[in-house]
Order: sequence, then structure tokens, then C-alpha cells
Amino acid sequence: MDQIAIRADHLGKKYALGRRRRNVSFREAVMGRLRRPFGHRAVAGTAPETLWALRDASFEIRHGEAVGIIGRNGAGKSTLLKLLARITEPTEGRARIYGRIGSLLEVGTGFHNELTGRENIYLNGAILGMKKADIDRRFDEIVAFSEVEDFLDTPVKHYSSGMYMRLAFAVAAHLEPEILVIDEVLAVGDSAFQRKCLGKMDDVARQGRTILFVSHDMRAIRSLCQRALYLEGGVLDRDGPAADVVAAYNRSFEATDTNLPVTTDDLVLHRFEILQDGEPALHIDGGRPFDIRIEFEMTRDITLFRIGAYIRTASGDTVSRALTSDWDPSLENLPRGRYRATLEIPGSLLAQGTFRVYLYADRYDLKDYLRPFHIEQKIFVSAPSGFNEGHLREPLDFATLIRNPWRVEPLTGEPGGGPQSGA
Repeated sequence: MDQIAIRADHLGKKYALGRRRRNVSFREAVMGRLRRPFGHRAVAGTAPETLWALRDASFEIRHGEAVGIIGRNGAGKSTLLKLLARITEPTEGRARIYGRIGSLLEVGTGFHNELTGRENIYLNGAILGMKKADIDRRFDEIVAFSEVEDFLDTPVKHYSSGMYMRLAFAVAAHLEPEILVIDEVLAVGDSAFQRKCLGKMDDVARQGRTILFVSHDMRAIRSLCQRALYLEGGVLDRDGPAADVVAAYNRSFEATDTNLPVTTDDLVLHRFEILQDGEPALHIDGGRPFDIRIEFEMTRDITLFRIGAYIRTASGDTVSRALTSDWDPSLENLPRGRYRATLEIPGSLLAQGTFRVYLYADRYDLKDYLRPFHIEQKIFVSAPSGFNEGHLREPLDFATLIRNPWRVEPLTGEPGGGPQSGA
């Protein structure tokens, strides 16, 4: 028993999504009122909707293990970490934690906006059960790692998101929790600080402490973790050596290449294609731009909506990304209807090789409440004319942000297409 850090037994979390309404006639409304004159004013025929963000997850993690948690958006990764960190209660099952746990699930987790950086270091230490003497001993190391010395006595409400994240990570990693839980908040920082954080987590793992790490960076998972848990649709699909689980995760996309349309409760993806010079192409001339084009239908109005395209290597490492929310906030609130979206990928962005274009859509504030769609397409990129590929010795270690915005247009001439009013 002393060897076990975390034991999850049939762990599950269910969310209520509200009620789906249907049109109710005047007669139905009157009869419902007569039957329940003093009851709740529910609309006849409505029923609460629920979503199992996680279901029946059972596993054990031993002290000293570094475990990666992978899966597509909406798979239940963040929900699992919130259950383990005691941020939310499970709907079913239970999780036993043997040791002090430190978590970094959102930028500035556990910070109080009105307190200074210095005060929040001591607040977080107290939350972790540290004594003041222990915090004093690590204080200078935390500040040096966070790189916010000049703003230490400034209220954190004035910090940028990057400063917030640096200080939050420094506190979580240096106050010696026996179990460190990290969600993919490191994406907020620049590439140099991300590498610094990964190096620190590697040091923590070598000290024999337990790490749970959620990331979409498969290279980081393989290098940092010996073991991985793969979640799919809220279910623990695979648990094993990190390299094997990552390989299974990458293979899972191969089955979706041609499965169109992709339908969820809220979205229908009708078309997904790669074009060069206006023609469908999977063999891309790397010296010239090409387009990612999709056609999709929104079956209801969705706020804070985004479409994302990631370009990944054959091994699953992300090298480029573009989200509709990156450059054009007006695309966050599209009314229901059918649309065409096009993204131009600049020429010479990709070196020669095999890549996968990974497409998804979600709602970026409450991902658990909008079941996203995912699809992936393999492309082959040839070296541009005159390119000297002999100098390439290592894979890219960062993701390139594609600065071209998505072009989104309504398809008003399509059946059922174009923005519509009502719901």
C-alpha cells in the first residue's frame, strides 16, 4: 500500500447540460398547468440532457511514476485531473490519494487576484500544507525560476497570462508536493519557458515524486513519461508504456480519414479537403501555398466557437497550428447554418516529409459541454525547388503559429445552409 500514490476505482463524472426544448402547443401548456397547478413550471416534453465526461475509470499509479494522460479534446482528460485534485466531486466511484498533491490545471490556479505575487506564494504553500519555514527555504528558488522578480510585490491581477503561468508553475513545482498534476497550461508560455518547465518536471520525476501530465505534445509525453493513459470519449481506452500508448493514439486517427460526414449533437462536418492551385491534392509541392477547406453545418447557435487545424508529423508532434479564434474574434459567435471555411498554408512552411492535418471544432471556454468533432488527413510534402535538406538533423521543437486567418463564408445556396434565425 505504501507504494501506491493514486488509486481510482470506477471513477466517473456526469454533467447536466440543461434541457432541450420542443415546441409546445397552447393546449399542452394549459393541460400541464391543470395537472400540476403548484408544480415547477417545466415545459412539457422537456428532459434534462446529461454528458458523461468520464466513466468507469480504474487504475493505480505508484509513487515515483511519471504518467502522461492523452486523448482528443473532450476525451475527459481535464475532468480526470479535476477529480484527482479534489476540485470537483465524482458522480460515481472514488479516488484515493496517498500523499500531498499540487496541481496546476489552469493559469493561476489557487491565486487570489488582489494579493501580490509574494503573498500568493505563501498562500499556495499553505494550501499545499507547507510550513512557513519550508516556504521561506524555497522562496528565492521559486522567484528566480518564475522570472517575475520585478513584479513580486504587484497584485497578480495586473500580471499577464504568461507571468501568471510562470509564477503558478514555479510554486507548484518547487513546494515539494509528493504528487504533481499538470494540465496543458504550459502552452501559455513561450517555447523557451516551456522547455524550462519540462526540464523541471523531469527533475521532479528523477527525485522520485509522482507526475500526472496532460499534453497534446506527444514528444513531451514520450520523453518525460514512462507510462500513459489514453482516454477516448470519457473512457479509459488504453494504459501502458508511453511509447505504445502514443502509437495507439496516433493510429486512432487513421480510421477517420474518409468517414464523412462527421456528426455531433451540434455540428456536422460535410467536407474536408486539401487543395493546391484549386485542385484536391495530397501530394503537396512544399514550395507553394496550399489550402485546407472544410464545409460544416451548425445545428444551433454556439458562442465562443472555434475551428482549429493542427499540422503534425508522422510521429504525432505538432509543428503548426491555426485557430479561427487566433486572429478574428468575430468568428466566435456564428449563428446556425452551413458554412465554408478556408485556411491558406504558406509555401515553404513544411519541410519534406509526411504530415497529418488534424481538424477539430469546439467551444473554448467549456469544452466538456460541447462534444467536438475530429478528423485527420495525411499529406505528403515534397521539398521545394532548390531547398538544401542536407542540414536537417533534428525534428522541430516548437509549433509555428500560422498567421493567416480563416476565411469563413455562409453557404446560403446549399440545402439547409446559411445563417438562420430561431432555434
